[in-house]
Amino acid sequence: MDRFTTEPSSNLCYTQEILAEYRFGGYHPVSLGDTFADGRYEVVHKLGWGGFSTVWLARNTRDEEWVALKICKAETDSLGEISTLRTLQGSPASGFVAKLYESFVHDGPNGSHLCIVTEFLGPSLKHILADYDRGGDRLAPEDTLRLSRQLLQATAAVHEAGVAHGDINGGNIVFTTSRLASLSKEEIFEIVGEPETAQLLRKDGSALGRKLPKQLVGRMKWIAWIDEGEEDIRLIDWGESFAFDSPPRRLAQPADWRVPETIFTSQIDYRVDLWRVGIVAKSLGPVHGRGARAGAGAAGIHDASTDQASPDGQNLGAGGIGALSPPKAPKRHKLVVHAER
Repeated sequence: MDRFTTEPSSNLCYTQEILAEYRFGGYHPVSLGDTFADGRYEVVHKLGWGGFSTVWLARNTRDEEWVALKICKAETDSLGEISTLRTLQGSPASGFVAKLYESFVHDGPNGSHLCIVTEFLGPSLKHILADYDRGGDRLAPEDTLRLSRQLLQATAAVHEAGVAHGDINGGNIVFTTSRLASLSKEEIFEIVGEPETAQLLRKDGSALGRKLPKQLVGRMKWIAWIDEGEEDIRLIDWGESFAFDSPPRRLAQPADWRVPETIFTSQIDYRVDLWRVGIVAKSLGPVHGRGARAGAGAAGIHDASTDQASPDGQNLGAGGIGALSPPKAPKRHKLVVHAER
């Protein structure tokens, strides 16, 4: 990345997806305004990225609706994720996962990329808790109960369909966006923030080539989102999912999310989801007045500023969530001008 700069000057080279992954077999280069599927989907903002894909807010120009467009790396086999989504949409779990609209293959300079089109969903639980944490706030007890209940219901419904998610964490739990569905692009930008963009340049002045994006785009910041008390949650990112009858031999697990029994044995089954749900539910509660980070794994029950182990806060057992003390006067007020409550 030391070979690149931007115009205007920005830190987008360092805060977004790794530029080295724009190579043959890697990410597809995307700029705002690009279209896919014969012009049906027009990219207007960036939702985020992961190790295997970038995800964009796009406008379905035929049906006039907002969608999420996930563009997988060319070398990534995501057919299993599509199969899982289709299985779940035909089951009682359909109300807890993103609606799958279609999938198609897009050919680009870095190869052939599987593209997955789903409903447009909101910020992650990890993002919302971090926002509360920065303001010294936490979720109200009634929201903690409601979200914990929905997460348990979602996990139970997915398991009833014979599927394990395999990677439940605060980053893969997102909110619905029912109030945003009918808004214009300008109104949505008032809530998520205007796209931050910069032209990518080589420091030596040479041409970028076709494999790299001409434009870097910052992901949504959700600057005026305050709907977590009204919207429901959905589970996303099924890349690590597996059927009950065919568990994987290995499972990607960050150290602070690792299921204890997988440390001592090689056994992996659907119960990995239960440990993950417990960590997320724990992180919804207070930690000495600070919001814990649902995306930070077991560290979510540590002090969010020092990452040092703290004495346990309220637990989820007897006298747990229901016994939480009243929240402080909220500081997380944001001006919303796009719609009435």
